Amino acid sequence: MAPRRIGQILVDLGFLTDEQLEIVLEEQEQQPGALLGRIAEDMQLITDEQLIQALAEQMGMQTASLEDAEFDDAVIAKISETMAQLYRVVPLSFENDVLTVATCDPQNLTIQDELRTFLGHDIAMVIATERDVLQAIGRHYDSESESVEKLVQQLAEDEELKAAISALETEKFNITDAEALADSAPVRKLLNMVLLLAIKDHASDIHFEPFEDEFRIRIKSEGVLYEMVPPPRHLAFAITTRIKVMASLDIAERRMPQDGRIELMVGGHPVDLRVSVLPTIFGESVVMRVLDRSVVNLSLENVGMDDDMMAKFRAAIDRPNGIVLVTGPTGSGKTTTLYSSLTELNKISDKLITTEDPVEYDIDGIIQIPIDNDVGVTFAGCLRAILRQDPDTILVGEIRDLETAEIAIQAALTGHLVFSTLHTNDAPATVTRLKDMGIQPFMICATVEAILAQRLVRRICTKCREETKVSVSMLTDLGIQPEDIVGKKFFKGTGCDNCNNTGYKGRIALFELMLLNDKIREMVIGNASTDELREEARLNGMQPLREFGISVAVEGITTLDEVIRETVSE
Repeated sequence: MAPRRIGQILVDLGFLTDEQLEIVLEEQEQQPGALLGRIAEDMQLITDEQLIQALAEQMGMQTASLEDAEFDDAVIAKISETMAQLYRVVPLSFENDVLTVATCDPQNLTIQDELRTFLGHDIAMVIATERDVLQAIGRHYDSESESVEKLVQQLAEDEELKAAISALETEKFNITDAEALADSAPVRKLLNMVLLLAIKDHASDIHFEPFEDEFRIRIKSEGVLYEMVPPPRHLAFAITTRIKVMASLDIAERRMPQDGRIELMVGGHPVDLRVSVLPTIFGESVVMRVLDRSVVNLSLENVGMDDDMMAKFRAAIDRPNGIVLVTGPTGSGKTTTLYSSLTELNKISDKLITTEDPVEYDIDGIIQIPIDNDVGVTFAGCLRAILRQDPDTILVGEIRDLETAEIAIQAALTGHLVFSTLHTNDAPATVTRLKDMGIQPFMICATVEAILAQRLVRRICTKCREETKVSVSMLTDLGIQPEDIVGKKFFKGTGCDNCNNTGYKGRIALFELMLLNDKIREMVIGNASTDELREEARLNGMQPLREFGISVAVEGITTLDEVIRETVSE
């Protein structure tokens, strides 16, 4: 049977009249996606206690009052503070390997499955008010006691765990014992805490690095690596094995590189972790790339171009054929820009196909093919097959060799729009890079329409932003004369809780757009140097990366330090 609607239950319980329900339904029509019960509560037609009573009736669950409930420290310890805050749950009891938790979000049906995956226990759920849950988290969790530092200290003092690891490392390798160790509560808890903190901070990568005397964990957030409190050196084997178990890798293989994938649901949205395991002289180094689809907004309006550049770039990607290249180092946001471009072109009248290594974000309406070199699925091989699928627009994840470049050029010459990426320092250097690959200059002129170079710089935290003075040495580094900045203000972040005392929160892209006009094409055929191409592109309206960065700093969005760090002088 289908569950009764929450509005009807509220009426049946006498909490709403039919007339009030009609008013709430009308308000819900104005707020697509909003929950009816929350709207009724916001309109002060019902209380939060009445709402959870109706939800319990609808979901067939029990309610719990947390105000006077007794909490066992051992049960509270089953869920870390980070996990409790993320999922808005409080653990109440633990019996027969079943953990009972109170939730204020019973309609989120994924919470139970996600907690079961993280904790390794069966989960039973009861409903409590949002106020009760948040107050219980505040009362019963002490931030200091739930910190990574405290947990690391507890693990360092766990002699039983140390003995188990020592036995595995000195005796003949036993897969059963290794799996049991990886599944042990302390190892699970530490890794869960690291993963959830990284996802909560929108980190892009997590590094687990073994050295002779220490095991280091570093998190890359907004392009910068931050070190966490290092766990005891002897835990390296257990943590690495736990990651390999989660990624379905061979835990007995410790001499060869391995790649895997972990798919998680965190807070109701999917998170992909791409796992790379690399043997080193002191153990296995693990890097996890975090692909959180909820933090990426795939729209060209949000990438950070000014209106003039946006108009020029849109004109380039609206062409029926040709090649548009996006260049920059790893982690400079090239993929996000390309996905945003494809999202804009994603119409029912056109067929779009991509080939990527790996496919980072799936987009409805676009055919996406993952590269797998182990079975011979290469960029060049895929590109040949794609051309037989009648595409209008093609994305090649990266042009790595002459063969891929030649097929991309043939695709552009035969009426297709091709997007791809290259690793070069700036837009004009891309032409030289293509020539070095072996592409003939006349082929470059016939197909390449636009080259977009980009970098990511950190935004100044808006909560602790303050005006700052710029040193003469910094102006010299940037090639700016002091008289050029008269009347202009520059800012920096002093550091606060909002930005983890870094002074920065979020990132913005710097761009350099080079459009190939007739003059530049003549220079390419004439084998002009990169510097000559750069100068002509500037005359044609191209703003170099560093100049773009300085203009963003003048607007108070980033600092000149960030511009110097991410761009090179000409």
